Amino acid sequence: MSISAQTLDILGDRQSGQDVRTQNVMACQAVANIVKSSLGPVGLDKMLVDDIGDVTITNDGATILKMLEVEHPAAKVLVELAELQDREVGDGTTSVVIVASELLKRANDLVRNGIHPTSIISGYRLAMREACKYVEEKLAVKVEKLGKDSLVNCAKTSMSSKLIGGDSDFFANLVVDAVQSIKMTNVRGEVRYPIKTICDIANLYIELPGINILKAHGKSVKDSYLLNGYALNSGRAAQGMLMKVAPARVACLDFNLQKTKMQLGVQVLVTDPRELDKIRQREADMTKERIEKLLKAGANVILTTKGIDDMALKYFVEAGAIAVRRVRKEDMRHVAKATGATLVSTFADMEGEETFEPSFLGYADEVVEERIADDDVIMIKGTKNTSAVSLVLRGANDYMLDEMERALHDALSIVKRTLESNTVVAGGGAVESALSVYLEYLATTLGSREQLAIAEFAESLLIIPKVLAVNAAKDATELVAKLRAYHHTAQTKADKKQLSSILWFTYLFPSSSAHFSRHGEGMGKGLNLDLQSHCCQLSMGLDLLKGTVRNNLEAGVIEPAMSKVKIIQFATEAAITILRIDDMIKLVKDESQNDEQ
Repeated sequence: MSISAQTLDILGDRQSGQDVRTQNVMACQAVANIVKSSLGPVGLDKMLVDDIGDVTITNDGATILKMLEVEHPAAKVLVELAELQDREVGDGTTSVVIVASELLKRANDLVRNGIHPTSIISGYRLAMREACKYVEEKLAVKVEKLGKDSLVNCAKTSMSSKLIGGDSDFFANLVVDAVQSIKMTNVRGEVRYPIKTICDIANLYIELPGINILKAHGKSVKDSYLLNGYALNSGRAAQGMLMKVAPARVACLDFNLQKTKMQLGVQVLVTDPRELDKIRQREADMTKERIEKLLKAGANVILTTKGIDDMALKYFVEAGAIAVRRVRKEDMRHVAKATGATLVSTFADMEGEETFEPSFLGYADEVVEERIADDDVIMIKGTKNTSAVSLVLRGANDYMLDEMERALHDALSIVKRTLESNTVVAGGGAVESALSVYLEYLATTLGSREQLAIAEFAESLLIIPKVLAVNAAKDATELVAKLRAYHHTAQTKADKKQLSSILWFTYLFPSSSAHFSRHGEGMGKGLNLDLQSHCCQLSMGLDLLKGTVRNNLEAGVIEPAMSKVKIIQFATEAAITILRIDDMIKLVKDESQNDEQ
């Protein structure tokens, strides 16, 4: 009895095996090639025009990929990867996409040569763990040992590839001051700097929980400055109000202070026309009573998300209070949190009466109206719970201001991560070159198939210094060869374990280096080390302006160690996710079902 194999009909396209893997790798490389030329301090910008004609000029990897309408499912993984890096670290979005793409390309070559994807995946995972461990143990330096300059240098490194790179000295100090001024300690006693991703809000006003960024046309970029206080993009409701109130007791309301109107569907039958005047008068009196309750509780700054009647404004003017209407709800929440106020949505209490407790008020040292460019803003200074600052950016046009905002977002995030993680590494391809040399040596110690995957992982990391050199119009082959030679020397000395640990000490405490040079015999077992000449070879990276190799730690080109670790982890996981795919079924819409429906 013969059994005939029945093939399953699928309404769609099916690709499997090497075809789908090659297609996925090509799609990911196409995405990486878009952002590749924007990497580094001499990277180029991209101009993106959306379907309604809005223009965005940027070299921020996450922004470029977010604005591209990527359809290929594997390429979408890289877009999500860039967004994840932006969310977790704030910078390194371009690097993570380029590394992931290179890992995929080399893994695909190994599969073609007969290595099973499972062996490659286990090799990549081992290489990732060893790389992260090596960064944390050997390459990372504590920030406390380098001082405040390290924070400024981290911010400058982040800004170097951006539009404001030329003014990075000015903006780096601005960013460091802004982040340090919002320092807080959470309930577990951990020091935190509450910065989150900047929200995209139309035109003038971009908001952060701890840091506001106000963008205003006109003047030079160097006329940007730091304001100590929380800025609301609104003015006083009436010109007769005071410009400044100190100390301020802030009431945050989420309802109208307009003349009370009957609810829809309520009918009142009036037989005497004179009663109509009493109804109108009572409507006005209800609003007046509410305002009197606010003022009696001690409020002298009233913020509401809704409107305030012109008639009601005179009571605030007479009482010497500042009233602000139509405040955004997002701003109101942050003002309430910063001042300790309670956001009140109704005056009604449990007994059905209308009351306003003084405990609902928030406190600030002063509330003042200031003029920024052509707009009035309300500044809330010296808040009770958390300190708040505002960065006012000046620039020629919207394109410039938007790119400045993106650059500052990256720099703020990097400074925050540096302060919270407390470790930095040298930039300019130093970490990738050191890891490449280390992983190549590690691969030779393994006798399994993972050896090949780890060797390819090591080679893949060199894509970062290669692309940096190419974008700077330098000879990538020569520079990367020199870089590898330095790191090979640092790692393969007879007593490399002592060398790598002593090198940091020599750099951080140069006065002690003479002692080590004189007494090197005792530590090096007869091998006299000239530590000054070898100093910090582990931090040798590229100088892209001169086209040479230099000590980037001394040159101030540094990044948070966390950023490099996350790039390696995220890129490896993304590459593994795509590498595991060996079958793709793309269903087509069934037209007959649509017709029946």
